[in-house]
Amino acid sequence: MRITRRTLMGSLVATAAGAAPAAAQAFPNKPVKIVVGFAAGGGTDFVARVLADALKERWGQTVMVESRTGASGMMAAEQVVRSAPDGYTLLVSPQTSIAVAPQIFAKSPYDPLKDLTPITILTATPMLLVAHPSFPASTFAEFLAYVRANPGKVTFASGGIGSSPHMTSELLNMQLGLKAVHVPYRGEQPALADVMGNQVGVLFANIPSGMPYVQAGKLKALVTTGQTRSPLAPDVPTIVESGAGDIVTATWNGLYGPAGMAPELVQKIYADVKEVLGQGAVRERLIASGSDMVLNTPPQFQDYLKAEVARWGKVIKAADIRAE
Repeated sequence: MRITRRTLMGSLVATAAGAAPAAAQAFPNKPVKIVVGFAAGGGTDFVARVLADALKERWGQTVMVESRTGASGMMAAEQVVRSAPDGYTLLVSPQTSIAVAPQIFAKSPYDPLKDLTPITILTATPMLLVAHPSFPASTFAEFLAYVRANPGKVTFASGGIGSSPHMTSELLNMQLGLKAVHVPYRGEQPALADVMGNQVGVLFANIPSGMPYVQAGKLKALVTTGQTRSPLAPDVPTIVESGAGDIVTATWNGLYGPAGMAPELVQKIYADVKEVLGQGAVRERLIASGSDMVLNTPPQFQDYLKAEVARWGKVIKAADIRAE
């Protein structure tokens, strides 16, 4: 039988089309690594380890978490970008390393929209605007009025340049016409300490970190940044409720792979992650930590990531933010 080039190419395409789903079905047949760009014990590390434990049970394979710190989490992302797109090296990262850091550093080792495969947003953790009890505002409306009446005099703390509290505060400056001054710290705890010491004005704190001090009377809560009220702060209204605008922000942790992953493999990983995190004790454990479950589809995540890169890009330009 004469084999033409067209016949041969058709055979190869058919074989490849059948091989991709088979490969996805066989995944994983060896250990999987989840890379995290922040130190053990932090919020992103916690989410990654909960995910790793749950996937280990489902997959029957070792799922390890590897910490690779540096450059606001960009070193971890770069490691994944340079890995084979076979699903065996994944990234769990907050938006600060993907949608923010590449835009504030002079050089970025990757393009977040081209060099990574978004799989799903795992969790989102809204923030809580806290102040010393003597701060002359007790609601978000009063806070806005006070900042506007005292341009350049109100300070807002953050855990560092490009962090979620920093970016949220600059977003308020841009969208609501405020002129508050950023005071960066090396982490959230020193920032909280200085707010409690009345050395700095306000801070967008992680809710699990800030609420114990609010409950103890050492801080007061003005507003939260979620779409709805947090179960950990049910008496604190959202920015949306305040009527100041449809402003919603959170520290969200996404799951990514390298660019070029087969769609069938991406879908399998997404389906398994949604299954193990979406119900039961694992879900309750994450919610108890102050996280909201998201678990959107890969296409939804891709669209959302594009919007986040654009949103924070505008804030970075308006505030002229640069990494130190």
